[in-house]
Amino acid sequence: MMEISIKYDENGLVPAIVQDYATGNVLTLAYMNDVALVKTLETGETWFYSRSRNELWNKGETSGNKQIVKNISVDCDQDALVVQVQPLGPACHKGTTTCFETTLFETEKPLFSMINELTDKIKDRKENPQEGAYTTYLFNKGLDKILKKIGEESTEVVIGAKNNDKEELTNELADLLYHSLVLMEEQGVNSKDIKKILNERHIEKEGQHRE
Repeated sequence: MMEISIKYDENGLVPAIVQDYATGNVLTLAYMNDVALVKTLETGETWFYSRSRNELWNKGETSGNKQIVKNISVDCDQDALVVQVQPLGPACHKGTTTCFETTLFETEKPLFSMINELTDKIKDRKENPQEGAYTTYLFNKGLDKILKKIGEESTEVVIGAKNNDKEELTNELADLLYHSLVLMEEQGVNSKDIKKILNERHIEKEGQHRE
């Protein structure tokens, strides 16, 4: 680990933005002093300094909702941190995934978390069937129906590409992705595991080749 001199404020604190390493969702904003940062680095779990209680605290120590640290980045002025974690439960003391549940202003819904939201919706349709919902229909019909749709959508992707029609191809790829997510849920395949494999095969491995 490279030596970096963190610039703490007049109270000896540095803001730490905590982010889900898999989804990119911002989970919370907390503060660290030098001891909390050292404990975080040593234990691989998030430690913060409570400004209201004037004491150190280990996230999840009592609730069990710990955060396993995957990466820590420092901003260009060295006075703020981004801590990417694997959350083992809700980040907010209110029991929500993130502390940032309330939207203050929005002109367009952010797209970076759309796949995760769609995955959650598909999971909910499986666990809580809704009459008339297409996803529920697929789960009720079972694996053979889902596989049939995967085959149909794959063929339509090929046709869209052969037609050299970008709009058609985009729509068919979206259909194929959706049905693939349904298949993943039906078979218990986790998107995080797929991301890890893609990273190992096409990011890390190619980076090694370039070196």
